[in-house]
Amino acid sequence: MATEPTGGEEAATGLPQLDFSTFPNQIFWLLVTLVVIYLILDRIALPRIASVLAERQGTITNDIAAAEELKMKAAEAEKAYEKALADARAEAQEIAAKARAEIQEDLDAAIAKADAEIAARSAESEKKIAEIREGADAAVVEVAKDTAAALVAALGGTGSAAAIESAVERKTKG
Repeated sequence: MATEPTGGEEAATGLPQLDFSTFPNQIFWLLVTLVVIYLILDRIALPRIASVLAERQGTITNDIAAAEELKMKAAEAEKAYEKALADARAEAQEIAAKARAEIQEDLDAAIAKADAEIAARSAESEKKIAEIREGADAAVVEVAKDTAAALVAALGGTGSAAAIESAVERKTKG
């Protein structure tokens, strides 16, 4: 069912906001609305936004300062670590040098002991060799005397033991 205008009402044509007769009223309410919106933004919204931005800026500044402080602490910790590492290396080198020196001392002592033992054994061997030479020389002289006496007897000659002994001694001495 379509509603039809009754006798006292006229049919309105067009949009009511474009009716020039209502422009002053619309402009008034537009200004009132804009002033209310401005006051709401100025008194409530913008201060809250400004405080949030200031809080964010403060947080960022504090975080940057904390990061710088942590960076400095990390640099100090790195320097301390490097110093401790260098000290440990120096101490390790010192310990190694001491160990080398102790090993060298032990080695020198062992070498000296071995040299002394070798010298003692060498002297003892030289002494035994000298005794063996003396014994061998005496045995050679004795064998030479016996051989000379046996040769003289085998050849049919007669010789005194003193003559054979003096002949062998002359030949063995030179």
